Order: sequence, then C-alpha cells, then structure tokens
Amino acid sequence: MINDSPQSHTELNQLSQGVLDAAFRVHSTLGPGLLESAYELGKRNIHSDRQVQLPIVYDGVKIDAGYRIDLLIENRLIVEVKAIERLLPIHQAQLLTYLKLANKRVGLLINFNVQSLKNGIKRMVYKL
Repeated sequence: MINDSPQSHTELNQLSQGVLDAAFRVHSTLGPGLLESAYELGKRNIHSDRQVQLPIVYDGVKIDAGYRIDLLIENRLIVEVKAIERLLPIHQAQLLTYLKLANKRVGLLINFNVQSLKNGIKRMVYKL
C-alpha cells in the first residue's frame, strides 16, 4: 500500500534530493558517461539495492520477464540510470511501468551521458 501522508511526501522529496545530490557530485567529479553513483549513496548513508528483479503477475501467474530496477533506494524510490544520447518517451514509459509493477510512487530517470546533469534528469510520480 502506498502511504499518502504529507510526511511521506516530504520524506520522498528529501530522499530524491539526496540521490540527485549524489548523482550531481559523481557527474561533476568524474564527468559525463559514467553510471556509478551507488558508492556516493553509501557515503551518504542512503541504502540502495542494485539490479532488483521485478517479476510480473499477470492473470494470477507470476512471470519472470527479466525486468530489473537499476537502483531501489530505501525500498521507496526507483532510479533508472542511462548513459545515452538523449532520453526518449520510451524511457519514461519504462519507469512508469516499473513504478506501477513495484507499487512505488516516485522514480528518477537519470541520463549521465550529458554535459550538464540537470538536462538529464526526469522525476516521475505514479498514482497521485
């Protein structure tokens, strides 16, 4: 069940900001094209699980379709990481699908292959 309390919204916003701060630090230190920010998250005491399996339940049958969440932060925030020329609508659709399947509210789509990281970030919310 998704928690809709104002405190929950504030906590998710703070968690999202912490992840973005870590991503900005990694990007500004190491440059574009690099994906690894999990180390920086750990330094900030933000727990993250990498490559989390995301099974699908369809018509009562659990299907392992091979979907994996790049980073699941504090079991509350999905982060999909890219290093591509530009984000496309299909990447946003993928994140929304992951949010739905994982029953999570907020996700970040971060493209590290940009000159300025602020141009490579898309924050998405499911079920407001």
